[in-house]
Amino acid sequence: MNELIIELTEVSPRDFFGQGNVNIQTIKKHFPKLKIIARGNKIIALGDEDVLEDFEIQFDKLTSYFGKYNKLDDHIISRILVGSDSDREDSGNEPVLLHGVSGKPIKALTPNQKQMVAAVQKNDMVFAVGPAGTGKTYTGVALAVKALKEKQVKRIILTRPAVEAGENLGFLPGDLKEKLDPYMQPLYDALRDMIPHEKLVTYLDTGVIQIAPMAFMRGRTLDHAFVILDEGQNTTHAQMKMFLTRMGRSAKFIITGDPGQIDLPRRVISGLKEALLVLKDVEGVGIVFLDDRDIIRHPLVSKVINAYKNIENIETP
Repeated sequence: MNELIIELTEVSPRDFFGQGNVNIQTIKKHFPKLKIIARGNKIIALGDEDVLEDFEIQFDKLTSYFGKYNKLDDHIISRILVGSDSDREDSGNEPVLLHGVSGKPIKALTPNQKQMVAAVQKNDMVFAVGPAGTGKTYTGVALAVKALKEKQVKRIILTRPAVEAGENLGFLPGDLKEKLDPYMQPLYDALRDMIPHEKLVTYLDTGVIQIAPMAFMRGRTLDHAFVILDEGQNTTHAQMKMFLTRMGRSAKFIITGDPGQIDLPRRVISGLKEALLVLKDVEGVGIVFLDDRDIIRHPLVSKVINAYKNIENIETP
């Protein structure tokens, strides 16, 4: 009797096997001539050589599907193993950027979000500017995760200035990571939507995904990386210039921000506002402006922004 050992390295074994190894039980039904054992992050199959060869090919199809869509069940397994494994995109009209946790399709939903996707495909540096809730950060993170999955880049680096939004938080307990996590929470939230927990922990532990404040960017050259600067409106002239000059070979940079929510001290010029003026005619730099029509949070968010905008217009001399 021959033995085949397959080690799962690109997908989470726990998620792939399913609760109570239910997916493995379904796979076993399609290969009754094999003895199949799930152990840790390995699959051990015992049987005749020709059956094992077919099993290895079919199992690779299953892991490829799971790696793309982050979901697997008895219907999907049966469809793939009987030969109708067409990896159809989401049935909606818009192209899917990637499939998040539990197979959730993630895609650009508004005209300006689609323009942002197109700008990133065309340019290596893109500024995405607009009010809260327009999906700037979320779309950027989706594009970064897509590039990582498709091996266009080797790592993702997410950064933002550690500036308090009009509040003095004072002393924060804990180690450096615990002190910085409150500032980075929006980035973690987006990642948790797109990458299964176990895989995300591995990426963070190994440095494939790095989340760090602006100060950690100084002196680095960021090669083969997809880099997102979030909350760019809260950078100074020196911080923005330092960040933009970190760009290395085969890198993509996205800078997001909302000029209407600057938390810098008075009389300090926003690095984002300045960069938009300085770089607007530079070839290879894309600039996308999102607006109230792109807001995809609760419908009240758009009304709140418009209400405040009206007051600000009245107060402005």
